[in-house]
Amino acid sequence: MTDLSHLAQLVEQLPNAKVLCIGDVMLDRFVYGSVTRISPEAPIPIIRVERESAMLGGAGNVTRNATALGASVRFLSLVGDDLPGREVMEYVANDKGVEPYIQIERNRPTTIKTRYIAGGQQLLRSDNETTAILAAATISNLSALAAQLAPDVSAIVLSDYGKGVLHGDVVAATIAAARKAGKPVIVDPKGTDYSIYRGATVVTPNRAEAQAATGIDIQSDEDAIAAATKIITECGIENVLLTRSQDGMTLVTSKGEATHLPTEAREVFDVSGAGDTVVACLASAIAGGASLSDAARIANVAAGIVVGKIGTAVVYPDELISVLHHHDLMIGEAKLMPLDRMVDRVERWRRKGYKVGFTNGCFDLLHPGHLSLLQQARSNCDRLIVGLNSDASVKRLKGEARPVQSEAARAAVLGSLETISGVVIFGEDTPITVIEALKPDILVKGADYTIDKVVGADIVQGYGGKVVLANLADGFSTTSTIARINQGKD
Repeated sequence: MTDLSHLAQLVEQLPNAKVLCIGDVMLDRFVYGSVTRISPEAPIPIIRVERESAMLGGAGNVTRNATALGASVRFLSLVGDDLPGREVMEYVANDKGVEPYIQIERNRPTTIKTRYIAGGQQLLRSDNETTAILAAATISNLSALAAQLAPDVSAIVLSDYGKGVLHGDVVAATIAAARKAGKPVIVDPKGTDYSIYRGATVVTPNRAEAQAATGIDIQSDEDAIAAATKIITECGIENVLLTRSQDGMTLVTSKGEATHLPTEAREVFDVSGAGDTVVACLASAIAGGASLSDAARIANVAAGIVVGKIGTAVVYPDELISVLHHHDLMIGEAKLMPLDRMVDRVERWRRKGYKVGFTNGCFDLLHPGHLSLLQQARSNCDRLIVGLNSDASVKRLKGEARPVQSEAARAAVLGSLETISGVVIFGEDTPITVIEALKPDILVKGADYTIDKVVGADIVQGYGGKVVLANLADGFSTTSTIARINQGKD
């Protein structure tokens, strides 16, 4: 199984995820129209309204994203005793994946954000809201409910939009209950003081939020690591997943491990709600059994999908699986590169301390014997490069009827294997030129050779490298397979 196939399997497990989402719900209104003239009263456009729509926003959008992925969600939030609040309650009730625990506070308006859009562009946004502290009885009630609900889910999301629901007491009660029950807490933070989330499993600030919280100008990977590390050490948070727009994401753990995930977006139409998608996908994947690293990679793919949609959108499992499978099919081509580029890649690997292995062959009609050889080769190194005979080279070595598959097809199949890190096609009868250029630490061939007969063995041993003879799986060969196929045609 390839790495991306593994991620696709994790996506298929999302319907098993049970998530508790706590945070500020709001009503997102969208007013669409056209602009053909400027107001005579002021230098502003006049929008002619054509249609209106509304949907859940804030923490409500997190729940929408989680249920769209197949997760079941317990949703704890707050609305005012007003018409927009009842509209929010209706939207929540219509989502069959949500078990609502929506509280009502009188004399407090439900948050509404209204966006005016014309020609695909947002002209104006108006906010009707309050950030006043909740009543003491409301805070106490939210804290008690959070502690009560936490043990019965697999992951907890704190979606903080700064509208009052995630008061410090509510946050502390939730994290304490989660830690006692051994449940991970994923926080989409607000403000500049992340110490209020002390004890959380992971926080997911965007670049601007992390800069404001740490005072570090984040322009490079190193800056991202520094900012995340500062949050971890100073705020008592276990991990940070920092979202960086066109620069992808950076995951930093309390152990000091850092992983940079390149952006997956092919076209960006609308980034609104992308943060909600990331936190919902991250939490749902963790709740479904994924590791933090795998969950971050799935969330990164989801973010790439959602920014390609118009409006505050959601991502569905079939979309995730489709993209992952597409990458799986294309990854073989990504691993294939000319020798000069492979030399550069090997140098980068060596700077990271990786041991590089090399093996070669025709690999025409890949069979279990090939897989055994490649697995043994990979077990002796950190990165394995395969030298692949070109079609012309195979023809000279094996006869006019070979190869059965083209060099492009053979390279794609090899590149799809997780054991292989790179593929180089060579046109000569031997890979001596490739070996001289790459200078592998480990050279692997089958045990049907002796070391003195292995091409390049003297070169590798000359600079201190090692030659490994891999055991051969009996009963498998491309030649005998082709012979059996041809027998059936007689």
